[in-house]
Amino acid sequence: MSKSVFYHAGCPVCVSAEQELLQLIDSSNVEVVHLGDNQSRIAEAEQAGVKSVPALLTPNGNVLHINYGASLADVKG
Repeated sequence: MSKSVFYHAGCPVCVSAEQELLQLIDSSNVEVVHLGDNQSRIAEAEQAGVKSVPALLTPNGNVLHINYGASLADVKG
């Protein structure tokens, strides 16, 4: 993996974290994945170790959970 992946669900906490993150990291270095709109990527996030959103998956495979918006179980519905 060459860039980070930012997973979120569109909640206010997630949107705020996305805005802050994109001010810190150039958008060409991060893929933003809205799991509410793209539920087919939830399994990918779980496999990477994401437990809640918003979360940033680094190129090294580390998951950084940022604040707390929702658990992945909540996102699945």
